[in-house]
Amino acid sequence: MAQREYTASEAARALGISLDTLRRWDRQGRIRVRRDQANRRIVPAREVERLRGEEAQTLSARNRLEGVVRDVKIEGLLAEVELDVVRGGRLVAVITRESAEHLGLAPGMSAKAVVKATSVMVER
Repeated sequence: MAQREYTASEAARALGISLDTLRRWDRQGRIRVRRDQANRRIVPAREVERLRGEEAQTLSARNRLEGVVRDVKIEGLLAEVELDVVRGGRLVAVITRESAEHLGLAPGMSAKAVVKATSVMVER
């Protein structure tokens, strides 16, 4: 049976973000949570799915590396995106400035590096 709810730490891990980021998103209204009787955050599975964009994944790629954006450097038409990959390691990708701005990439947010052949794409 699929998991219906996550603790805050489980949800943060599933989203590839820190627990502090999840708490900040809650305060900002970016993630919907409920509180249990001990006032702990409980995150519905559908909310984790919404933030991961699972219903909208249409790329045919085997290698998706979940991570947290460490840095975004924009210069001219290009953007250098640095991800701390959840499974360990760091990845740097150069994408268009337009793509970085469209994705709203900023340090601390979750993102995925999609690796296919010799190309690396970034999605959120």
